[in-house]
Amino acid sequence: MKIYTGTGDRGKTSLFSGERVSKSSPRLEAYGDLDELNSVIGAVAAALDDGQSGLKAEIRAIQALLLESGAWLATTPGAESSRFLKPFTGGPANMLEAAIDRMNVSLPELKHFILPGGHLSASLAHMARTVCRRTERRVIELVEYEDGESGATETMKHILVFLNRLSDYLFVLARWCNHNQGQADVQWNG
Repeated sequence: MKIYTGTGDRGKTSLFSGERVSKSSPRLEAYGDLDELNSVIGAVAAALDDGQSGLKAEIRAIQALLLESGAWLATTPGAESSRFLKPFTGGPANMLEAAIDRMNVSLPELKHFILPGGHLSASLAHMARTVCRRTERRVIELVEYEDGESGATETMKHILVFLNRLSDYLFVLARWCNHNQGQADVQWNG
């Protein structure tokens, strides 16, 4: 497979659904941020101890879901090519809620605001959380730009819930990483 094609040299690229669009379009901004999020989450997994194979597998599953979300973002609503995409439902958000509950059981009660930091894996999880929040805002912006405030497709609604829940997951994951490494969360004393 040839990596460079030259077809994007004039500031346009092709969507999965075939349309050529500007690389600065809201759709590309949204799935570009989604790609960045996936990369930062990959760094979180890389920073985990080797003994965390179950958690690494969970994170890889999340990364796969992000790729599936990206495919939907790269496809205009109603395009014929959407029939090739795996349906995106509420299941991924439910999976994240179960993971949050599982990790939260072992964490001390949160009584103060905390600052991003601590162990490297926790710091990267906090970074991923902030990228996730930006990604969520970009997807909302895309939905509002294309469909109006309440016109999101069911798929986009599920992706938005998934992203919202993912930022919660990443916050709890950061706390869990610090706890697992024997480090306290960095408390804000403002």
